[in-house]
Amino acid sequence: MFDVTPGMRRLGATVLGMEAIVVALATPVAIAIQQVEPGLAAAVGIGLAVLCVIVAGLLRYPAAFVAGSLLQVLAIATGFLVGTMFFLGAIFAVLWITAIFVARRVEGATKR
Repeated sequence: MFDVTPGMRRLGATVLGMEAIVVALATPVAIAIQQVEPGLAAAVGIGLAVLCVIVAGLLRYPAAFVAGSLLQVLAIATGFLVGTMFFLGAIFAVLWITAIFVARRVEGATKR
């Protein structure tokens, strides 16, 4: 696949950690404002937040970056419960992609 660099792990974990907080905080918004069933909102919001934390801990493996990319798609899909999450999920997807490419480029330049 590709080599996982320390910078990729740090930046990726930062993005997933912040995303976990945002997705978890979308849960009460879904319940109170969007009138989503509390069980569904908790399963989606808290479940996705927990997955973000788990994947952040596994970022030393290349497969975790694939899982992190899938989490970005799921975060965007939470927009069907809370409309603002379409926008926030897209922002986190851009941050995720940027974290991977910037870390690889910076660490590649410092190895020379």
